[in-house]
Parts: sequence; structure tokens; C-alpha cells
Amino acid sequence: MIERIKKDTNQADDIIYRDITIQGQKITLVYSEVLTSGVNVSELILKNLAKVIDDKVVITSDLFSFFYNSLPTHNVKKIKDYEDLQTKLWNGYVLFLCPDDTCFAAEIRANLDRGINKAEAEVSIRGPKDAFTENFNANLGLLRKRLKSTNLWTSIHTIGKQTKTKVGIVYMQNIAEKKLISKIEKELNKINIDGIIDSSYLKQYLSQESAIFPTIMTSERPDLATMALLEGKAIIIVDNSPYVLILPCFFIDFFHTPDDYYQKPINITFIRLIRLCAFFIAILIPAYYIAITTHNYDSVTTDLLINFLSQRKTVPFPALVEALLMSISFEILRESDMRMASTMGTAVSILGGLVLGDAAVSAGIISPIMIIVVAISAISGLVFTSIELTAAIRWWRIIFMILATLLGIYGIFLGILLLITKLCSINAFDKPYLSPFSPLILSEQKDGIIRITNPQKIKKRNPLLTKKNQIRGR
Repeated sequence: MIERIKKDTNQADDIIYRDITIQGQKITLVYSEVLTSGVNVSELILKNLAKVIDDKVVITSDLFSFFYNSLPTHNVKKIKDYEDLQTKLWNGYVLFLCPDDTCFAAEIRANLDRGINKAEAEVSIRGPKDAFTENFNANLGLLRKRLKSTNLWTSIHTIGKQTKTKVGIVYMQNIAEKKLISKIEKELNKINIDGIIDSSYLKQYLSQESAIFPTIMTSERPDLATMALLEGKAIIIVDNSPYVLILPCFFIDFFHTPDDYYQKPINITFIRLIRLCAFFIAILIPAYYIAITTHNYDSVTTDLLINFLSQRKTVPFPALVEALLMSISFEILRESDMRMASTMGTAVSILGGLVLGDAAVSAGIISPIMIIVVAISAISGLVFTSIELTAAIRWWRIIFMILATLLGIYGIFLGILLLITKLCSINAFDKPYLSPFSPLILSEQKDGIIRITNPQKIKKRNPLLTKKNQIRGR
């Protein structure tokens, strides 16, 4: 067995082999010094075994019972086969290879994870500050800390031929529908790839392929994941990923945040209306400007129209090309700001936004009003933290600009019909994406866009997510 391990690992330097003798029986300890805590190997294993040997304890039962009772570590397991042995070795276990070809393993992992930090992508204003980490058990612990219930169940899977990544489906068994959990498990079992590096790898296998808008939400906030579990949704935790997947998610979910439930309802309603306005502004404003300066001159006042056209006299490009140039420039600036270090990123933003923008206007390449229009549209899209939703807004903004160039205001109306039709055609795990507006669910309108002033009147859960436990508080 030892020779086979050495051959398969190409005699890796980080694999340690150590022989110990207990009552005349030679036992070999095998572990990876980079994945296993060397300090704990000495403190928890070698010192305790030395004490057993000094006390001349007689092994009256099998070796597994001897190790299980002698070692203080909580996780001592029998090895089933060679594949299981490899899995344990690369997961930080210490292997005990005995003379009778039996093999045991004790979990003595090294701490290779960062601690619980603040959420960075989804900033918490007044809510809890902790965020998920790359450790599977820590993430599950953050959920169990909030949901102290025996109804919080997990279904563990291993995905990836090479990475053998631990993936867990977490759900409330007394709320979530079994059909949803079965469908998720079925889709996960179909996945056959080399490895899962991050939870985002699973989204392309679980999402509807033709949908530009996201049907699965990614979150690093345990409080948001807990709220989703109480609604009857499922959470997917992926080892080595600080983001969990929430599914299914609806279009309206991207207009809600966990902080909405930590403030007064009347303030929440106003903020949600602002987000809804920002969504339509991000998509429609460039297209509307192109329409009124290309086709529909009579849709604005004469003074405003003359002002717009006078600014475009020196611009050598059509309005569509001008808008595309500005949009692409903004995306380049945003991407460079995200990828560079924080200090350099700020300098790039200032250089691109002020110096280059002012130089482009002075050179007559871009009109000042176009910079304002594209800036308002881009800033409105940044209201949403979901990268997938921001990308969908970007694509639909371009579609609306093309339609406005061809048909003017009528093209914008046609684009709105196409957008609504597309949203209605999306299914999130067999659930309508535009719920609770299409189909209309009256009970869910109390916490849709407008949140009622008395939260105690929201007594029922979404009937599309659960049918066996619809009353909250049960």
C-alpha cells in the first residue's frame, strides 16, 4: 500500500511517512504536511500513543477500536477502498496503515481558511456584518447559528473528477417542496466535469440556458440565505467558495435586499421604487435620446431639441455610434477599476471620467449631452449588486438603442414588449420568473414593490415555493 501511494504521488516531498510500533506491531502514519496540521499530529496523536505505550495498555479488541478510544480527535474513520484512502489523504486526514492491511484515518486538518470577515460585494448597512468564507463547515455553521432547528437538512454531493469538491444542498424540510430538492439533486448528479473551483461553475448547469436574466442568486450574506430558507428556497454551499447559490430566484428578488427588513416599511417602499426606476432608466434613457434626436423630433419641446442638435453639430458620428462608443468606454473604465489595486483604480477612474471625457467634448468627438445620458444610464445600472443582472441590463440597453435607431419611439415600445415577453417566458426551476406579478399572487403583493406598514399582516409564504407549510411561524 505504501509503495502504491508513493508511485501515485510521484514520491511527493510533502507526503510524510512515519513508522510507530505498538506492542510489536509496526504501523505507518501517512499524511500531507501542507494539508495536515503538524502540531496537532504531535499533540493529538503521537503524544497520546506514546502515553498508551508507556502505560502498557493491552490491545484487547481490534485496532480500529483501539485508535478510536485512544485518540482525542473526534473523527476517526475506517478506509473503505483505495479511492477512499486518496480522498482522505487529500482532505487533511492522517492515515494509519496497519500490518493486517487494514487502514484507518483521523481528521487533523491544517487551518488554511481565512476567518469570518465582513461582506464586501453586498455591503450590510444596518444588518449583520459576517459573511460566508471558503470553508464548507464554517458556512454551514453560519446558517445553523441562525436557524436552530432540526428541520434544517443537508444533502451532500461530491462533484468533479479531479477536485472532488464537496457540494451541499441546504433546505428546511418542513417548508421546502420535495419536488424542488429532487430536481436540484437530479441536475447536480448529471454534472460530469474535471472540477468545481467556485459555486459559479454550477450556475451554468443549473440555470436556464436561453435566459439572459439570472435565475439563480449568488450571495455572500448568511442573513439573506437564512431568509431564503424560511421562504422555502434551497441553498447550495460549495467548498472553497465564499458565495452560496440561492434557488430558485425571481425577478423581483433583485429589487430586495436584507437591509430592507431592518428599516421602516415606508422607507423601504420608497427605496424599492427608486430601484425600479433605476432599472428602466439604465435600459431606456440612451435609446430615448437616440429616438428624439433621430426620428421623433416632435416628442420634446423646440428649445430643448435645438439645444440637443446644436451640441451634435460637430460630432462626426451617428447617435448610435456615439452612444456605443461612450458605453464601451465606460465598461472599459469600470473593468480596469475593478481589476487594478484600489489606489491605482481611483486614479484610472479620475483620469478616464474627467480628463478624457472633457478632452473628447473639446475635440468635438462626443457631445456633452451624450456623456450625461450614458453616465446616468451606467450609474443606474450600478444600483444592483448582481453581476448577471448588470450584464443583462447592458445587453438590453444595446438592443433598445438599435431598435430606437431603426424605428424611433415605436422601436422602444416594441423593445418593451419583447422584454416583457422574454421575462414571462423564463422559468426558474419550473416557477414563473415574474412571480408574484405574473401569475398575480395577491398575498405576495404585501411585500412586492410596496411593503405594507404592518409586517405582521404578512402571514403566508409564497404558495409557489411551499404548499405544506404556508403559514409563517409554524
